[in-house]
Amino acid sequence: MPLPPFLEPVSENDPDFGKAIEEVYSSAMGEGTLDKKTKLLIALAVDAVNGATQGVANIARQLKDMGVSDEEIREALRIAYFASGNSILASYAAAFPCGE
Repeated sequence: MPLPPFLEPVSENDPDFGKAIEEVYSSAMGEGTLDKKTKLLIALAVDAVNGATQGVANIARQLKDMGVSDEEIREALRIAYFASGNSILASYAAAFPCGE
């Protein structure tokens, strides 16, 4: 499975490392138990949590090209926000210990 365009410079500048990354990419994003749509929705959410704006834009475009609805994309992004924001909410509670 060829690397996505943003990783091509790695392969060009360090072919051995590029090959290793390609194997990991193929293992993660190639055929498996999860379908391509699910894998891309997960990747979209992870990119969003990490602030990878260009990655979110690219993956959203791929999803839309596959027929995924805007609402499905919104839902994945809401899940990403909720999951990543829970640690903040848990820490918030630490500011107000019970009984104080």
